[in-house]
Amino acid sequence: MKSKIYLAADLGASGGRVIAGKFDGEKIELEELARFEHNAEEIHGGFYWNIPTLWQGILKGLEVAGQKTGVVPTSIGVDTWAVDFVLLDESGQLIGGQTAAASYRDPRTDGMIEKALEVVPRFEIFKHSGLQFMQINTLFQLLALKQNNPDILAKAKSFLMIPDFFNYQLCGKKSNEFTNATTTQIFDPQLKQWSDFLLDKFDIPRQIFLDVLQPFTDLGKVNSSVASIGGLSELRVIVPGTHDTASSVFSVPASGKLGECDWCYICLGTWALIGVESLTPIMSHAVYDLNFTNEGGVGGTARVLKNVTGLWLLQECRRIWNEQGRNLNWNEINDLTRKAEPLRSLIDPDNREFLCPTNMPEAITTFCRNTNQPVPKTESEILRCAIDSIAVRLGQVLEMCEQITGKNIKTIHVVGGGSQNHLLCQAIADAASRPVLAGPVESTAIGNIMCQAIALGDVANIEQSREIIRNSFSLAKFLPDAENKNQWIQASDFIKKLNG
Repeated sequence: MKSKIYLAADLGASGGRVIAGKFDGEKIELEELARFEHNAEEIHGGFYWNIPTLWQGILKGLEVAGQKTGVVPTSIGVDTWAVDFVLLDESGQLIGGQTAAASYRDPRTDGMIEKALEVVPRFEIFKHSGLQFMQINTLFQLLALKQNNPDILAKAKSFLMIPDFFNYQLCGKKSNEFTNATTTQIFDPQLKQWSDFLLDKFDIPRQIFLDVLQPFTDLGKVNSSVASIGGLSELRVIVPGTHDTASSVFSVPASGKLGECDWCYICLGTWALIGVESLTPIMSHAVYDLNFTNEGGVGGTARVLKNVTGLWLLQECRRIWNEQGRNLNWNEINDLTRKAEPLRSLIDPDNREFLCPTNMPEAITTFCRNTNQPVPKTESEILRCAIDSIAVRLGQVLEMCEQITGKNIKTIHVVGGGSQNHLLCQAIADAASRPVLAGPVESTAIGNIMCQAIALGDVANIEQSREIIRNSFSLAKFLPDAENKNQWIQASDFIKKLNG
């Protein structure tokens, strides 16, 4: 086949980029066209996403793509983080201006789980959503909005999650995509539709939710205003797994049939999402008791997983220190981490104290002090505490994955930006006593791109897509160190005791 180029607009919770994927029928080559940083901005005590900044970042990528000589891009797909949304009024405009898109880290959801449980019992919510209970989930954001700003919900005519909104901006079509819809806690994973039961019980207007589209859907060409920016009049908008984790899991370079569970994945970024790929949702009491989640995957699969706080701990430490004048880059962060003694101090990464602290280094040292551990004093010790704690927690969750599925997990695939952190990958192998295969790094963009290739008929199916990915990108392998096994077991036991 002639080479084709697909564009992935990959928007994470701390940065965005537009990446071109060139596919010659056998291998993929990636080229970054635009990259930008962004963070939730504090406005009147709340945290909100800067939608214009994100949109301008996408347009910049299209502009660069249009200036390139050679092969003209065929399509674009958008993926972002989950749970967050915007509301549109009857004229299709954003409601709320600068505060149209609240961040999942906004404190408005404090206490909302408890209020929800006063209306619907916990297991009933799980039975109709399949999700783990996290205060960031869309259901609790909507309940907070209903409580604090009911006029906004009353004006709403359309509910769009963040990637849905950018699809709307690109081609003018409003829709809700499956993999992101399943993260809301108001979507029934067994019926594969919005949960009328939960929407009715919580008195959330059903009419604002749109038809749910599966990945591989072709939404048509970009509108004229977008096409004029890069001269890309024939560019098509394809729906990938718009939840970045769905696209990332789709790119896991595992062999075998779809849904085989002798491996697990860790999508390692701001969050570390660890789980298994299943052909159907797993709605057992074990999933409920262990607070796992059933999110939609590409190809109609279920991603049975648990969210663990990931590189957020390191990102926030770096941010605080750089605000204090350090100007540390990620290579320097990694070098600092290697200098500290391992397993000296530990935290529970998922403790609410680390969700959005004012000062992450202080939060880590305070936790260690309050739990009668050696207090990390240097940057190196704080970073090592964070790295070890993430690895220990992931090892614990892997055991839960085996309990839920009843299968032995032989290999851990670590994908995403965090796969470059070899110290953390080795720590995960040690904590879990399993080999780790790390890569590809740009897993989300790759999954996004391969969804487009399948949608346009250039790749046959998911199995072939994963074979292409294996042939296109090298992986790093990490084997567990048997000599340190007891230390990691003791570390895990300590974290379990902290959690009671």
